[in-house]
Amino acid sequence: MDPIGASALKLEANFDPSLLQKQQCVPTIFSWPKEYLVEALEELQAPVVDLKGFLRGDDDATEHAAKLVREACVVHGFFLVINHGVDSQLIDEAYHQMDSFFKLPVHEKSRVRKTSESMWGYSGAHAHRFSSNLPWKEALSFPYHDNAEEPVVTHYFNSNLGKDFEQTGMVFQKYCRAMKDLGLKLMELLGISLGVDRLFYRDFFQDGSCIMRCNYYPSCQQPSVTLGTGPHCDPTSLTILHQDHVGGLEVFSSQKWQKVRPRPDAFVINIGQTFTALTNGRYKSCLHRAMVNSCKERRSMTFFLCPKEDKVVRPPEDLVVREGTRKYPDFTWSDLLDFTQKYYRADEATLQNFTKWFQTAPVLTQPTDSDDLQ
Repeated sequence: MDPIGASALKLEANFDPSLLQKQQCVPTIFSWPKEYLVEALEELQAPVVDLKGFLRGDDDATEHAAKLVREACVVHGFFLVINHGVDSQLIDEAYHQMDSFFKLPVHEKSRVRKTSESMWGYSGAHAHRFSSNLPWKEALSFPYHDNAEEPVVTHYFNSNLGKDFEQTGMVFQKYCRAMKDLGLKLMELLGISLGVDRLFYRDFFQDGSCIMRCNYYPSCQQPSVTLGTGPHCDPTSLTILHQDHVGGLEVFSSQKWQKVRPRPDAFVINIGQTFTALTNGRYKSCLHRAMVNSCKERRSMTFFLCPKEDKVVRPPEDLVVREGTRKYPDFTWSDLLDFTQKYYRADEATLQNFTKWFQTAPVLTQPTDSDDLQ
């Protein structure tokens, strides 16, 4: 193992939030350049979309919801949804199970440590990937799809953490199922908002393989010098986020950072770059980040809706006809994921740079520091 890899492994093995929270000075490896830390002074004007009428088939309510979604997605790609049909008790239970995991001793959590070869597992400060500008966070990532006889989330927890976490697996199996159902409904609404076949996107994602991530941000005595998650754009298709009452999500729109106020009854939805390609560039994927708090720990649960890995990403033909030309080539989700996980930091120019990389197929050997999919 190279020296950087060895030191990263040592850091992650000793990433103990209970100790870090007590440090008056943030260790250098967690410090971020000042240009990443510009304070957000305003709240993002993200629409709150009431899904109640849409879900019961009310045409007028559906038209209004689609209008709000369209107005948000052509500007920054963020909106909130309420009356979404997800049981609040299920959300609370998922947080409870998540807390049980993150309160484990570090050596217990490290039994499912994420490696550079895998998307799944526990990560302390993403030290398995980076050696500087580390995020002040812990995360647990696991897969979700409907394409196996055995419930995939339940199996993940049983096989990696044992019977003690069987209930955790069952709860998150239900939670992910609810997120997938909500994601497909939102895909139908997005299709309506774009004026294409309302089932085009829903059908495209029906057999998708998704990503679930639980995030824990310890309190920090110097929150002005570090970040919980660095600025990034999601390379996935649609992100469904629930953040607790502490807040910390910020979006870069209109050339400034803006806060997203937490609402316990709402999910924050944002467009990922794969979906930008599926709309031929019409809907935006925007930079966002997560801040940390000096007094309180923060938690969030993030579900990334993704297509099946080998599915060709191609916008509907009638949308291309309206735009006049294709902006991106045909590619698969696995192509873009590989690019952003190994070679490129996911930013606002990802799709343009991915297109160049994809068409010329260079041989790249060294990944760049990235906070995408955090």
